[in-house]
Amino acid sequence: MKQYIVILLDDTSVSFCLYPNKEQERRLMPLDTLKASILYAMKENLNVQFVYPDYPLPAEYEAAIECIDHVKIKPLVVSDGADVVVLDGMEEAELLVRKGAKYATSYVLRIDKDSLFAQSSLIVTILNKVARLNIVITDLERFSNADFDAYKLWLQDINKSVASLYVDGKSPQLNLLTDRMMLDGMNNCGAGDTCLTLAPDGNFYVCPAFYLSEDGYSVGSLHNGLDVRNPQLYRLDHAPICRHCDAYQCKRCIWLNRKLTLEVNTPSHEQCVVAHLERNESRNLMQTLRRYGEFLPDKEEIKEISYLDPYDMRNEWNNQ
Repeated sequence: MKQYIVILLDDTSVSFCLYPNKEQERRLMPLDTLKASILYAMKENLNVQFVYPDYPLPAEYEAAIECIDHVKIKPLVVSDGADVVVLDGMEEAELLVRKGAKYATSYVLRIDKDSLFAQSSLIVTILNKVARLNIVITDLERFSNADFDAYKLWLQDINKSVASLYVDGKSPQLNLLTDRMMLDGMNNCGAGDTCLTLAPDGNFYVCPAFYLSEDGYSVGSLHNGLDVRNPQLYRLDHAPICRHCDAYQCKRCIWLNRKLTLEVNTPSHEQCVVAHLERNESRNLMQTLRRYGEFLPDKEEIKEISYLDPYDMRNEWNNQ
């Protein structure tokens, strides 16, 4: 059942996830298409997320957008009025610190692994200033065994700082560490299942990445309706690995699955190991905070596990 719709207002709309957007030529969604997409969302009772380009929209577009409850996702350069601000790389993260962050705004930092590993103090500085920070590692598919080790150490380092903030009475949210503590089930993007994307061309896509990729495909249009073929493949209950997994904070990226394994419902080794490193460090954070007093008493302790890729446990699934 669809619950969310992502509406890309321009071909150059900012990327807020793993996929890159290399488009440089502006193509604004026609106003009639925008109005039709809003009407569609109203009829289907969908939660709307508008994704903005790096330039101000005409007044008539903003007027149409305000006709429906929504979330605005914007790049830093036009971030006024945004609910979610995307920081593209460490330079924009540093600029945010200099300009001043808005506590009530959520921030997404898109960053490559090497830049992330080189920075922990800046991340902690941002966490001191905002209620929520999502970190998206843009080259996750390039992780090596050495990178896994480096990421584990980075998570441990950040863990200490996040724990200190909690002990001081703050409660920052960092998707890589704090989300798993709060979750009782998978909380992924739901691309193709609970969430769909509408692009400036008036077509539906599984997610923005499938619109921007050369080998992407549409799943219907405003004119002809939604047409998701083999829709079960986008559901968790048809994901042979993910349905056995408890790294509930994992993005379970459909686009990355298809890119690396050629199957939308099968994750790569890299995605699984990264998610489980995060899961395990979330476990450590929860244990640390509970030593200081009552913390999330309604949540069960995250179990200790002996693996980082659930595929390694496939024989146990078959015996269940």
